[in-house]
Amino acid sequence: MGLLLAVVVHAADIQDRDGAKLVLLALLGRFERLALIWADGGYGGKLVEWAKDVGGWTVALVKRPPDTQGFAVLPRRWVVERTFAWLGRSRRLSKDYEGMPATSETWIRIAMIHLMLKRLAPR
Repeated sequence: MGLLLAVVVHAADIQDRDGAKLVLLALLGRFERLALIWADGGYGGKLVEWAKDVGGWTVALVKRPPDTQGFAVLPRRWVVERTFAWLGRSRRLSKDYEGMPATSETWIRIAMIHLMLKRLAPR
């Protein structure tokens, strides 16, 4: 559905695969039914085995077909991009105003709460 389960904001010098471990650790023990995680092809390697060992999760990598030229819609990848677009509608998240990662995480949570409330109680 593209809704937020966990958010971790970290420094830009942390590799995506290492940042993914931080997010998955935040999920540990919170969502017992979570079994499958879709990830971009760049998250392959040791992260797949690590996720299986630590949380019992299966990480399914969405890779671009090698014979594809130009733009191609990848399965399940659009869910992430759509979620980023939803967050981009929040004016506070359109620029990097925050000095602390915890403040950025809070504003992301507020934006998702706003989105979910609008869906639960439309005008």
